[in-house]
Amino acid sequence: MKNKVVIITGASSGIGRALAKEFASRGARLSLAARRTGLLKELQSELPETQILIHKTDVSQEDDCRMLIKETVNRFGQIDVLINNAGISMRALFEDVDLKVIRQLMDVNFYGTVYCSKFALPYLLKTKGSLVGVISIAGYVGLPGRSGYSASKFAIRGFLDSVRIENLKKGLHVLVAAPGFTASEVRKAALTRDGSEQGESPRDEDKMMSAEECARHIVKAVEKRKRELILTFTKGKFTVFLGKFFPSLLDKLTYSHMAKEPNSPFK
Repeated sequence: MKNKVVIITGASSGIGRALAKEFASRGARLSLAARRTGLLKELQSELPETQILIHKTDVSQEDDCRMLIKETVNRFGQIDVLINNAGISMRALFEDVDLKVIRQLMDVNFYGTVYCSKFALPYLLKTKGSLVGVISIAGYVGLPGRSGYSASKFAIRGFLDSVRIENLKKGLHVLVAAPGFTASEVRKAALTRDGSEQGESPRDEDKMMSAEECARHIVKAVEKRKRELILTFTKGKFTVFLGKFFPSLLDKLTYSHMAKEPNSPFK
């Protein structure tokens, strides 16, 4: 990763912030995107030896994504890795949720990935670089109470798989990374049925994989040019296995597991 140019969306906290530190430790040059530039500046101050470009970016806005790519190329002259990490979640039954919540999830999670990938693709093809989407196990199994979240993550996986195949003979590396439950702000900021933020995580964050460990796995997968990364055996790989061979059983197990959350919207 020495001197490689890496763009990370959603870099102000959680996995994105941890990815920035991990890539910096390997000598990469960083283009960090998020809406909260104050947090990006704090991160920049923690990495004084790293060349960093900060760009205020709302990935749901096409023009913001276009300018992110343009300014990165203007500053560094190339793009080697694009990490589509920015995302939001939700927690509400589809029966109760306002449709604006579903639309917002698709705008940020799916279209944010599409916009950034579209504008970065010509430069990634030049460097035979890496296009990465950070999804979730929710991109392999529908999670009750997270219909919009799962839909957006399934969509990202299908989109990136298609882009990989289209560019199979052009040297482009495409990675779909699916962390299991990882300690981050995503659950605290998850949208409720009316679009307001949940505020508190319904899960014990201390018992989850750390964002730092997750970031190390993702960076290694980029270096090894893997096509897929599913993290943790029980919550990740085994879940995907059950979905392929015992889907009805997985439905029941998923329902039971998610219903145990405090204040679950279903029982």
